[in-house]
Amino acid sequence: MNEALTIASVVSAVVNLGYSILVVDDASTDATASLASGSGATVISLIQNLGAWKASQTGIRYAQKLGFEVVVTMDGDAQHSAEHIPILVEQYLQGADVVIGNCTGRGSTARHLAWRFFKHLNRLNVDDITSGFRLYNKKAINCLVSKQATMLEYQDIGVLLMMRNLQLSIIETAVPMKERSEGVSRIFHSWFAVIYYLLYSGLLSVAKAFPTNKKKYKNRVIRLRNIE
Repeated sequence: MNEALTIASVVSAVVNLGYSILVVDDASTDATASLASGSGATVISLIQNLGAWKASQTGIRYAQKLGFEVVVTMDGDAQHSAEHIPILVEQYLQGADVVIGNCTGRGSTARHLAWRFFKHLNRLNVDDITSGFRLYNKKAINCLVSKQATMLEYQDIGVLLMMRNLQLSIIETAVPMKERSEGVSRIFHSWFAVIYYLLYSGLLSVAKAFPTNKKKYKNRVIRLRNIE
């Protein structure tokens, strides 16, 4: 949303590497959509703002509909670099279902404390829980387009716990990231938003720390594997 200052360079970098790119325009009020389209992206423009996760899920649903085997998500603010996509692909080729571009050197001390706190609560073996630079394979895509995933608010803890509890293989690999140079975070744009995120993520971490029915989750994984 409203990434007109950076979206053209992000799209061009991906296109120049030979990848197909879809930009989900989450009801931007600037020239994000037209700049993305002019740079070579397919653009889906939402008629109202859905938030970062549901906008991402829109793109993942579109990719599934077109039959893509692999989806890479990245931010439009130029924090993630297209030249590092092959690093994620390499881990995927070694058998990972989900690959997270990990950059734990970024962010404030408070963010790092929050990461550690949530990791302790939910027993999720992921260090960079808020990274939006991720690769999902077909099994993960099938999981993320489900109705259950639609009920989640953010792309980080809930999504990761859902895939972990479905026994998908989640791997982190180190990548450099740039600091946001323009605009503000869509999640941490105010103290109210920060407090809401902490409460929501804390409750979700406690509720979903352990699968409630291991046999049930095992059967779900088998069904995901059988979907063509």
